[in-house]
Amino acid sequence: MKLKDLCVDERPREKMLSKGAGAMSNAELLAILIGSGTRKENVLEVANRLLAASEGKLSGIAGMDPCKMMAMDGIGKVRYSSIAAALELGKRCCLEDPGIDRVPVCSPKVAYRTMIPLLKGLEHEEFWVILLNRANYVVHKEKLSTGGISSTVVDSKLVVKKALDKHATGVILVHNHPSGNPRPGHEDLTQTMVIKKALETFDISLIDHVIVCDDRFFSFSDDKVYIADRPA
Repeated sequence: MKLKDLCVDERPREKMLSKGAGAMSNAELLAILIGSGTRKENVLEVANRLLAASEGKLSGIAGMDPCKMMAMDGIGKVRYSSIAAALELGKRCCLEDPGIDRVPVCSPKVAYRTMIPLLKGLEHEEFWVILLNRANYVVHKEKLSTGGISSTVVDSKLVVKKALDKHATGVILVHNHPSGNPRPGHEDLTQTMVIKKALETFDISLIDHVIVCDDRFFSFSDDKVYIADRPA
């Protein structure tokens, strides 16, 4: 079915203007970014096919290999760029939340909420540090290394240097597990202990090491797995 054959209220742009973005499905929002369909499919069908390729999740689209997306019929370089730009803007919008760094990071769940916009949907591991002052407010957060699918390594000396440079008194380590299982492996345990000892030399506390997945996380300080929607 061609898009023009749909009733006016069901065409993505017209629906956006009459009902607002909040009334739109993910496929309809993607269709606006994609712009037009192909000879065989209208733009909504292209958008639905893209969603199907990512198991219906926007995080799957965000983490999709660029070459794979650009190779899809109806996407290409220009439309991939529009989609990637929109997803990145959404991520940055989340990070601009004025309350995120004004709340003391006093629990693993707050650390998770602080970092999930940066780590959600990634297909590789990233290792971050959150540096805190004596009141547990964030003074700095930074990615220290990027790894493969199953591991990433960070130098304990680098963690100490970052903490000293920012006059931090507390450190929270954060990295993601793309596998979806937040349980720490042997390397995670070893690396945590090495960094903890290095920080203690300078009277800096390792407050926690949080392993993040899209919908859950593991906290070394609590030694439990938490579901993302569990009350704080």
